[in-house]
Amino acid sequence: MIIKPRVRGFICVTTHPVGCEANVKQQIAYVKAQGAIANGPKKVLVIGASTGYGLAARITAAFGSDAATLGVFFERAGSETKPGTPGWYNTAAFDKFATEKGLYAKSINGDAFSKEIKAKTIETIKQDLGQVDLVVYSLASPRRTHPETGQVFSSVLKPVGKSVTLRGIDTDKEVVKASVFEPATQEEIDNTVAVMGGEDWQMWIDALAEAGVLAPGAKTTAFTYLGEKLTHDIYWNGSIGAAKKDLDEKVLGLRAKLAASGGDARVAVLKALVTQASSAIPMMPLYLSLLFKVMKAKGTHEGCIEQIYGLYKDSLYSATPKLDEEGRVRTDQKELSPDVQSEVAALWDKVTDENLYDLTDFAGYKHEFLRLFGFEIDGVDYEADVNPDVSIPHLVA
Repeated sequence: MIIKPRVRGFICVTTHPVGCEANVKQQIAYVKAQGAIANGPKKVLVIGASTGYGLAARITAAFGSDAATLGVFFERAGSETKPGTPGWYNTAAFDKFATEKGLYAKSINGDAFSKEIKAKTIETIKQDLGQVDLVVYSLASPRRTHPETGQVFSSVLKPVGKSVTLRGIDTDKEVVKASVFEPATQEEIDNTVAVMGGEDWQMWIDALAEAGVLAPGAKTTAFTYLGEKLTHDIYWNGSIGAAKKDLDEKVLGLRAKLAASGGDARVAVLKALVTQASSAIPMMPLYLSLLFKVMKAKGTHEGCIEQIYGLYKDSLYSATPKLDEEGRVRTDQKELSPDVQSEVAALWDKVTDENLYDLTDFAGYKHEFLRLFGFEIDGVDYEADVNPDVSIPHLVA
């Protein structure tokens, strides 16, 4: 079938398998061009390995350090008549290129919050790898079924303690509009923390440690975003921020646990990028469009793979990691530099329907959004007939 993009709100309901493969290939080429990561990881578990930062973490480990990688994710396969999810095609492509390089690359598809997937992961590590020396936690899900109680929690994108009015872009209609967001209830905050906080990360590390599959000196990292004043009301000071602050609390216990065998646990602060998760956050398309405009003009714009390669080389596997006063690893310095933030802030209230494409890089935002689904990638013939039924050869049954 010939597959074209069909966008509804913050999701594209179609995916191009050949485009996704080309996107993965480009990220691999970037890592190879940067060179090997000294003393990098050799056996890596990536939880949330199929898109965005998690995919970049898997690519960087494999092609920057020749690491064996085991990826966990929850994706849908395609059929002859219907495309699958981007993460499915990304993983199929990663599997292909890793295998060509002679690297171990198995994948597990299922609910990473569940006991069953944790058990299957541990069994696979024991059987194939023995132990892992890096665990990357990069889950992004709107809901979570608690493995102990069976309770289903759903996250919300809301401010805390007050209602806020925020500018944003209606990406379907391409108009700038202000929206009022009512504050989250305490139950909504608690539920968001249950989904996006540190409990599941802690459960994973506890389970891996108890099973004896964490190597001496093993490291773990989970990703977060802090942002600056423009995004604080809906993000860092909002319901999502409460969950991210929970990560900061949980990491202390994990750090103490791993330090006993020479290991480490860190929350990594990454820059704002177009991901499926960030596209759903009110006002982020406007912020990102302005941020792209400013950072591209300064030559400091980066995508997922640039951020993650830098995280590995400059912090996780560096003798002089870039840490803040809270002990977090920081890779977001370019985004948060005062000159960048002041320029974004100065443009914020000036953007209108008429000048949207002039004052911002909304065109770049849309391009990056479509790339997530395998579209608008150089070298891909989008008029060609493609088969959406693509297998992942090393998927654990």
